[in-house]
Amino acid sequence: MGRLGLTEILVIVGIVILLFGGKKIPELMKGLGSGIKEFKNAAKDDQPAASKKQEEEETK
Repeated sequence: MGRLGLTEILVIVGIVILLFGGKKIPELMKGLGSGIKEFKNAAKDDQPAASKKQEEEETK
């Protein structure tokens, strides 16, 4: 039940194209990509203080 086959993926892609249209999809993917990039940067900046000190000592 957890695996998606080719048919299911094609149906999902078809529904997305019908809902959003071909012109909106690149804009949605660009927004999704920038959101993921911001999340990764925030997660990287939110490291515990101990690991930050350790990284600073390694770079010296």
